[in-house]
Amino acid sequence: MTDILQHPAMARIRERLGRLYGEGIDRCVERMAMMIGRYGLTGTGSAATRWNERSAVLITYGDSLQRPGEKPLATLKRFADAHLAQAFSHVHILPFFPYTSDDGFSVVHYRNVNPALGDWSHVRALNEHFGLMFDLVLNHVSARSGWFQDYVAGVAPGRDYFIALDPKTDLSAVVRPRSSPPLTPVMTRGGARHVWTTFSADQVDLNFANPDVLFEILDILLFYVSMGARIVRLDAIAYLWKKVGTSCIHLPETHEVVKLLRDVTDIVAPGVILLTETNVPQADNISYAGSGDEAHMIYQFPLPPLVLHALHKGDARHLTAWAMALPALPQGCTWLNFTSSHDGIGVRPLRGLVPDGAVDELAAHVRTRGGQVSLARKSDGTEEPYELNITYFDAMGKNGEPEDLHVRRFLCSQMIPLALAGVPAVYIHSLTASRNDLAGLKETGRARSINRGRWTEDELEKAIGGESAATSRVFAEYTRVLALRAAHPVFHPAAAQRILDLGPALFAVERRTKDGAAVLAVSNCTAEAQEATVPGSYALNLLTGRPAGSSGGKLRLEPYETAWLQ
Repeated sequence: MTDILQHPAMARIRERLGRLYGEGIDRCVERMAMMIGRYGLTGTGSAATRWNERSAVLITYGDSLQRPGEKPLATLKRFADAHLAQAFSHVHILPFFPYTSDDGFSVVHYRNVNPALGDWSHVRALNEHFGLMFDLVLNHVSARSGWFQDYVAGVAPGRDYFIALDPKTDLSAVVRPRSSPPLTPVMTRGGARHVWTTFSADQVDLNFANPDVLFEILDILLFYVSMGARIVRLDAIAYLWKKVGTSCIHLPETHEVVKLLRDVTDIVAPGVILLTETNVPQADNISYAGSGDEAHMIYQFPLPPLVLHALHKGDARHLTAWAMALPALPQGCTWLNFTSSHDGIGVRPLRGLVPDGAVDELAAHVRTRGGQVSLARKSDGTEEPYELNITYFDAMGKNGEPEDLHVRRFLCSQMIPLALAGVPAVYIHSLTASRNDLAGLKETGRARSINRGRWTEDELEKAIGGESAATSRVFAEYTRVLALRAAHPVFHPAAAQRILDLGPALFAVERRTKDGAAVLAVSNCTAEAQEATVPGSYALNLLTGRPAGSSGGKLRLEPYETAWLQ
């Protein structure tokens, strides 16, 4: 323990614990050192090994792929090993723990694998060929978790793990992504209580003002690292710290907790990546990088709705303007670029980036495509869209158009994130061009279920083999381009990025290494062929393997075509 106490990061940890919990933190520091010592100074990886041009993340539920009579995690491993090893470096298994609601995000037991999916041996087996990404659902637990059941029974330590308030408490300043009440009544051994529930009555918020809660979560984090996690997603982190009279979002104490988690991982596993899930306006989102001492990786949350807007309108001006204005992240931090995830398409990050009325127009489009629109209540009591619930493939379609045009537009939308600085993440239902799961929506009554369908392995094998033209084309092209991308150092997350304005029809980004190698990626965001004047001289289009197709600085792109010019 003495060696750990002498580690440079421990001085920062002591300061952070002091800011969070005040005087008398010597015991907390000793407790921290003992916890770290239990897991050992593993030295897992290093800053240099966190990411490279091969880095790409597949996002999937543990049971998104199924075979009768087999644990879904075993099915996922077989399929991933057979089809995805050249395309993806990491697999994000969405919460695979026992749960009671929200498709895994109401965790009952953090250290157990849901037996319906498999066990830890199945998780570790997937780690054979892929790095793993786990969710640390640290804002809340299931109302049926052991911790909350102890709270109800008045049993230590759980009786002090949650926040109870007088229901008359003024919480009007609190920012929440839900329209449900912030407090939920519950009968305990000590009588009726009203506990804080940011997201739902089944998801009870933890009280991080109690240091015991912080240490529980730290221990779980280190356990996940010991079980193979190389990226840890901090779920709903923005709402972590509660202070009546404030907005209870992005509080200084929340940032301090993230920095403390970073310090601990820097000691135990410097190659592990902390990823913050903060679907909020851009400035707030970026704040979780701190000064290079907070999260290693930040979601690019404006990207999904901006790409949808650009391709829906055939106008990339707002996407280009946003990308041009992106601030540089601190050294050692990078973006996670995506268009779709298990959640819907969040539109709160669009505010201020697109014209007034654009969000309502996208919401109307999604409804015409069979999707749902989730609403949040504003401070004045009115409601506004905060999330579009639809598969990204269906969102990219237009009623009555040929399937070929739909597929072209969708593939264009997926090529854009692959060229941007950062690490790409691909949801399994984008990889497979999945349609809206209307049966799942009807069964659960939850809007997000529309984008959380399941494939049987046989169905998917047939679909990618040609039974579904859309799935076959999208899957083949997606995996081909990801494998191609992995071979070119210009796509290292740290390679320089320059956004070019080639007109409203096109989105263009140049990536360049320190030794001067460069690729110019240009996407035609319209249904019409486009000609553009491009700077420089290019010999090859990497995506086709043929001459660049530019003459005298002129480049011709077919509808929704993307070129990577070398």
